[in-house]
Amino acid sequence: MSNVSIVVDAAHDGATLAAVVRESLGAASGEAVPWSRARDLCRTGRVTVDGALARDDAMRVKAGAKVDIAPTAPKRTEGVLPREAVLHLDADVIVVNKPAGVVTVPFEPGERDTLVDRVRALVTRIEKARRQERGGGARDPMVGVVQRLDKDTTGVLVLARTMSAKRALEDQLREHSVERRYLAIAHGDVPTAKHETMLVQDRGDGLRGSWGRFRGHAGPPPEHAKRAVTYVRRIEALRGATLVECRLETGKQHQIRIHLSEAGHPLVGEPVYVRDHAGPRIAAPRPMLHAGTLGFVHPRSGETVRFEAAPPPDFDACLASLRQR
Repeated sequence: MSNVSIVVDAAHDGATLAAVVRESLGAASGEAVPWSRARDLCRTGRVTVDGALARDDAMRVKAGAKVDIAPTAPKRTEGVLPREAVLHLDADVIVVNKPAGVVTVPFEPGERDTLVDRVRALVTRIEKARRQERGGGARDPMVGVVQRLDKDTTGVLVLARTMSAKRALEDQLREHSVERRYLAIAHGDVPTAKHETMLVQDRGDGLRGSWGRFRGHAGPPPEHAKRAVTYVRRIEALRGATLVECRLETGKQHQIRIHLSEAGHPLVGEPVYVRDHAGPRIAAPRPMLHAGTLGFVHPRSGETVRFEAAPPPDFDACLASLRQR
């Protein structure tokens, strides 16, 4: 596809950059463009606004702004996590506010520009500056993964900077003593409820799911099934959806997405666990899930610490669009 250049008109004043890119490419090609494609073009540095590189797909674009899209241009990787994304940094742990569109660890061999890569690059830069002040060189810092967030899930995440901290945090996760609260926007009228199931890798159609909730499951769950517990609390009724808080007792992969979907309330923007949803689907640039709160016992001090991060602009924009008027 060739480059596209447009000037945002009054009708699209305040639209997100991803929405402008998606609509502009669709108009140029005559074909529908997936949200994921529009977001990826922004995040990989192939979109400019008024000549300036624009990586934030959720940024609001004003009428009169000139947007240039180069779909076939080389990707520009960021490489370093922004300093403002760091919520806490000490010798043992680093707590960050993860952006959307970044995997925590490599999904495929050789994959680069993961969250761990960006955090390590940032810590290296910080330590180098500190050591230069005292004299001496910077060493390659350890960044150990103790928990993960999905690629398009945003919010608070802790990483370990020493092996002893990593072991201590992993012990807390196994003991279910870590506080993990998420904000989510889900389809339909979602009630307050506890969801406890046994998750399996293949529920019968190639997707992860709960044993006994899909075709082909009979008898007791297999040995490899994993217990998953999610507490959902209703916060606010929206138009066709509900804002909820999800508190994790366990933290299995895709746990919140699966539990809400199996209850008949897939996340707004859910691309995978939505195939069984019979009702109308609300469009969103990504699954509306944000890790808002994380609390744990600090591995060195023994004190309970708690960190919070507000939802990003795309979450707030989706919420505002669905609020009752």
